[in-house]
Amino acid sequence: MQLNYKSYGEGFPLVILHGLFGNLDNWQTLARKWADDYRIILVDLRNHGRSPHADEMTYPLMAHDLAAFLEEQAIDRCHVLGHSMGGKVAMQVALTYPALVEKLIVVDMAPRQYGRGHDDVFAALNALDPASLEDRRDAEERMKPHMEDAGVRMFLLKNLARDSEEGFRWRMNLEVLHRDYENLIAPVGTLGQTFPGQALFVRGGKSGYIKNDDWEGILAHFPLAELATVAGAGHWIHAEKPAELSGLVRKFLEKPAVRRERMVPNMGE
Repeated sequence: MQLNYKSYGEGFPLVILHGLFGNLDNWQTLARKWADDYRIILVDLRNHGRSPHADEMTYPLMAHDLAAFLEEQAIDRCHVLGHSMGGKVAMQVALTYPALVEKLIVVDMAPRQYGRGHDDVFAALNALDPASLEDRRDAEERMKPHMEDAGVRMFLLKNLARDSEEGFRWRMNLEVLHRDYENLIAPVGTLGQTFPGQALFVRGGKSGYIKNDDWEGILAHFPLAELATVAGAGHWIHAEKPAELSGLVRKFLEKPAVRRERMVPNMGE
């Protein structure tokens, strides 16, 4: 699968993975800032953005997609940052292909099972017929009865693309995302599977995606993990508190690299 991507800057690679219903454009502002020191690679995951549609959506498959992408790009080692669903993909890559990952950054996501939290989003998206839309304003008006939050509406409508003829189409593979949603809220990692490198987990102070009770499960797979909380931020930390997130990521990446070999992690931290 030929994943769509954009690249900025030069230096050691930092690969960034977006969340569910997102695309690589969501991270361009921070990408340009980090490109002063790193080669930033923004990737559209399968069934999102301008990457190919596929008939199956699982974390092992998405991790394989990224491993194949890195091989195509002749990248044998990189930092990987993922947000939300992209955070689980990043974790799966680190656990399955640890030799590819120098440092791992996970933004507001734990490796655990999550409950269904997007049924209202799917209802709003499925209620919209892109082919019948006149323009983006028409799309937003039609979505209002199903989705009250204007910010979420605008985020979701970034997935609309002009069709070759009149009307619009979804860039994302909405049918498969909806059908395979249970795979996307499933946990990653198997018992005893660990990543030997450094990992930074960043959570929003107003978000419930990483709870205090999740920390033991995180350390079970990522024994060298650190946790940072961005006060006042919800789930979209990169949009709400970009300066704070940028600083945390830079500080973490500038630390000397450490691997777990010959180290015993403190599981009580």
